[in-house]
Amino acid sequence: MHTRRLAGPPATALAAAYRECRRINARHGRTYFLATRLLPADRRPAVHALYGFARLADEIVDAAGVPDPAGALTALEQALDQALAGGPAGHPVLLALADTVERHRIDPALFTEFLASMRMDLTVTDYPSLADLAGYMYGSAGVIGLQLLPVLGTVGPAERAAPAAAALGEAFQLTNFLRDVGEDLDRGRVYLPAQELAAFGVDRARLEWAHRTGRHDPALRRALAHLVSYTHAVYRRAEPGIALLRKESRPCVRVAYTLYRRILDEIVDNDYAVLSRRVVVPTHRRLGIALPGLVSAYASRAPVTTRAPARGA
Repeated sequence: MHTRRLAGPPATALAAAYRECRRINARHGRTYFLATRLLPADRRPAVHALYGFARLADEIVDAAGVPDPAGALTALEQALDQALAGGPAGHPVLLALADTVERHRIDPALFTEFLASMRMDLTVTDYPSLADLAGYMYGSAGVIGLQLLPVLGTVGPAERAAPAAAALGEAFQLTNFLRDVGEDLDRGRVYLPAQELAAFGVDRARLEWAHRTGRHDPALRRALAHLVSYTHAVYRRAEPGIALLRKESRPCVRVAYTLYRRILDEIVDNDYAVLSRRVVVPTHRRLGIALPGLVSAYASRAPVTTRAPARGA
């Protein structure tokens, strides 16, 4: 992929495109959206655009009604490449994303790597080891952290913050994998590494049995507890990167970090019952985490000197 912007789109079309991205983010990414509200207003549209694009690809991969998901992913990549080159976007999310990529100088190769992992979801249904899963997660989640880094800004060279940014994306995704075991099984996928499960006597058939019957399984509980502990370790690896961000971006990332980590606590508090229902952080707890972050965000806010890309952030 490459970028070569020609004449920019009309301001009204661009504003509408960013509003559509915001709508998608608010509807489908509640935790992510809540944290984004703590960013300065001129940074939020870019985050919404990045989320919107990831959601477009995710719906191609996961929606049952897409007749040719491989072809649809190829078409999406071609449309994105065209938008990044300054041509017609064809979709409001791509219009906003092309503007975001140019404005914040995001490496277009990160989107190629992301779409490569999305293609894996069409053929790969399980992962033998954590190393195998890590290869998938870099493209599906690690690069999201790297895409966001230029938007959030850093206090030093971005290269110093990049490993932690990628690790945080992967920690969020591992959390989702643990929360969504049942939903992923319904799609024919298992993201929990087979070797880690096997160490506790659990295999795919046992996961499917527990999902189908809703029966409590002590072996599965121990396996999930192990993977929760592993995910906490990834969060600890990512946490020092928050201090490397610009101070006005830290409250947003700190709240996202805390909210997602709290999902792991909810999994434990619900005795690892992730096969029969989706564990969520109750609204009052989410707000209890977000409100102090809002105070911190206002306290740390620096004067805005860059032009906001669109109204309605």
